[in-house]
Amino acid sequence: MPKDIIGLLNKDLEGEHGAIIQYLNHAYAMGEGEVACEIEAIAREEMRHLDWLAEIIVELGGTPSFRRGKMRKPGKLIPGWMKDNVLAEEDAIAMYKQHIEAISNPKIKRLLRRILSDEVAHRGKFAHLVDKVKREDMKDLRGDKKDKVADTLNWGIEHEYTVIIQYLLHSYMAGNEDTKNEMQDQAINEMQHMGWLAEEMVSGKGSPRLEHSQVFKSSNMANNLKADIEIEKEVATEYGRAARELKDTGLKELLLRIKGHEDYHAALFGDLLKEETKAKSKQESKAKPKKETKAKSKKETKAKSKKETKAKKKK
Repeated sequence: MPKDIIGLLNKDLEGEHGAIIQYLNHAYAMGEGEVACEIEAIAREEMRHLDWLAEIIVELGGTPSFRRGKMRKPGKLIPGWMKDNVLAEEDAIAMYKQHIEAISNPKIKRLLRRILSDEVAHRGKFAHLVDKVKREDMKDLRGDKKDKVADTLNWGIEHEYTVIIQYLLHSYMAGNEDTKNEMQDQAINEMQHMGWLAEEMVSGKGSPRLEHSQVFKSSNMANNLKADIEIEKEVATEYGRAARELKDTGLKELLLRIKGHEDYHAALFGDLLKEETKAKSKQESKAKPKKETKAKSKKETKAKSKKETKAKKKK
């Protein structure tokens, strides 16, 4: 049953979401370096899995769930984080194996086996990193700094995380391939923003808070795009205001750069909304003549029937 399969795939998708955030949390906390880059590369592979799963769910007539799956709360030592990541991969491996057995659809089984092979490789990678971070005596670079700058950065991180989910969800709901691709491109750009802000937070001895707020979701694509435009305009204004208040030149430049991107997103979504409205109007105008023709045809049939009845009476 597609409904049962959708349920299993959404559990897989939620697991990927949890893994992505767990791994990014670890990578950001380590600052720049080879290990952080390796972990971010694994997170990107999990993002690819999430995309594949969402595509299949939509193909089956379902809606992708962007609830976040289980995450392990990190301790103070980085080797312990890597052990947690090994456990996360073992959980994923076990679940994918169960779902491969439970699902008979050959196309979906093939996809899950493909993802499973990555998870096995990730487990081996994290097992290797346990020893590597011990040897290099790697430390958690986050601090507990809490001030106006930290509040601004965490506000930005929360916004970026929220719209990443929102734009991905809207992309899967889009009927138009161009709209879908554009939405996904902007989601990727928002991922960059989240990374920049989190790294800035750690370098300033703060601690990034990777949490999102409520995501807007409608079955009407035009309403989704209107919400996306509104949030981009609001956020661009807020980034501009925050930049004006900052003394740090580098951080000011970063926020103004992000503001420029958000202005671009708002304009782009405006174009997509125009296209969406135009396409809908075209569909409605195409449907209208059909109704009129149908009504006309019924009228003609009725008139013809009356004529035939009259002719019979005369005979």
